[in-house]
Amino acid sequence: MSRVKLIALDVLKPHLPDAVEFARQLAALGDDYQVELEVVEVDEHTQTTLITVRGEDLSLARIEDKIKALGGSVHSVDRVIVTGNGDDN
Repeated sequence: MSRVKLIALDVLKPHLPDAVEFARQLAALGDDYQVELEVVEVDEHTQTTLITVRGEDLSLARIEDKIKALGGSVHSVDRVIVTGNGDDN
């Protein structure tokens, strides 16, 4: 069975919650989720961020749902790492 180990996203988020709280909320989705959030652009109402989530078996749907619940929107999935054991044929 394949497992998603890393997802990198381009996300537009409001100023609140701040970057630390936004990352904490995403990390709380899984016991082993590690979240890196980089703010790359700021305007009057929003922040463009690059968010990388690492873990043993990530759920993109849960991550996207949480981003939406926090007022953000996913612009793109920019990178993924998936591992598998070859039994998915």
